[in-house]
Amino acid sequence: MRVQWSRRKTDQAAIGVPDYAPPRPHGKEREQIEHFSPNQAKTMIELSSNRSEHGAVRIFRSQRRVSHIYMHGDAYQSEADCCGISLASYIHAIYGLICQMDARSVLLIGCAGGTLATMLALGDCEITAVDVNPIAFEFARRYFCLPGSVECCVADGLDYLRGAGRCFDAVVLDAYDGSVIPDHLTSRQFLRLVRSSLNSGGAFFANVHMCNDADRARNALASCAADVWPNVRILDTPGDIDRNAIVAAGDVAALVIPGMHVMPQYDVDMIESELAAMKFCDVSAGSEIRL
Repeated sequence: MRVQWSRRKTDQAAIGVPDYAPPRPHGKEREQIEHFSPNQAKTMIELSSNRSEHGAVRIFRSQRRVSHIYMHGDAYQSEADCCGISLASYIHAIYGLICQMDARSVLLIGCAGGTLATMLALGDCEITAVDVNPIAFEFARRYFCLPGSVECCVADGLDYLRGAGRCFDAVVLDAYDGSVIPDHLTSRQFLRLVRSSLNSGGAFFANVHMCNDADRARNALASCAADVWPNVRILDTPGDIDRNAIVAAGDVAALVIPGMHVMPQYDVDMIESELAAMKFCDVSAGSEIRL
């Protein structure tokens, strides 16, 4: 899960990350996060940390408002209110798209704070979450209200699909190694496995972090998906920097711009505004993508 924070008025400065700053390359942690000034320490509290082969994960709590932040290295990956409801507009966008499909069984590849899993589970969806890092599930349950009904599987997304033996109404890819999606989770092999794991009428959604309009990550994944599905669409906000685009494939032709279904305690007006600014683009195999 990689979240855009370009317009979010949170406590970024309190942990040493200035507003509108583009993410650093994967693997470099910000030194500012290591050391708090006295004023910063009054604003943000580090609750837990874990270092493993999967990188450094830290959980912060804001004292300005009751929210928790999940960071993987230097990447913000989740923020939620005290009930586990996301404060990231793209999470609400994916949630809204899944609601339009009336999906009841959803596979989430990538957990972090598990905010989408929490929101879907509260809506009585059957949720399976997959992540390579077991600490993600521990922290999601402890700090982000991940319900016990969510099935948590420690596995790589590709490996899980190979042995899943079941199908889902929707599959969501929101897995990041720092600031990038692992290459094997954007391959045609992976996407074919996703398609074979979808029920009739099902759909695939992927969160793609975009540095700016010149970033090719969104188009690369959409073009690859167009070789696997006849219907592929992009939901994005062109012109914004450090943003999240959604690549949708499968039974997605009738989807419309999603609205807000679950209200967090904070940022409702801003999230609604960001959702309203999103635009759809249809993608065909071999065609140039313009949005």
